[in-house]
Amino acid sequence: MRRSVKNVGAAMIAALFILAGCSSSGGQYIDGIYEGSAQGAKSEIKVSVEVKGEKISKIEIVEHGETQSIVDAAIETTIPEIIKEQSTEDIDVISGASKSSEAVVQAVESALSNAKK
Repeated sequence: MRRSVKNVGAAMIAALFILAGCSSSGGQYIDGIYEGSAQGAKSEIKVSVEVKGEKISKIEIVEHGETQSIVDAAIETTIPEIIKEQSTEDIDVISGASKSSEAVVQAVESALSNAKK
């Protein structure tokens, strides 16, 4: 009888740990507007990242000295991908604009480092 009580107790503790790991309080970020920057091909790229409802809701490039068409590619491709994935991990850089798109990713990472729970 003692053995089965111990097994039940151990099972209950394991279940509590599993449930605690599965619980979620929403997103992974604290709401607010955060700024970050990183070095691009020609200049520093500065971004503003807005977090609403604990999720990345908006990313804007606020300052850069890069070729505009290259930055436009990052705005059209890299930024929507980050918002969709809610992460900068495994974001593909743009061929022909790799330094600038990588800088956008790094600048967003920099901004979000202050927004993490």
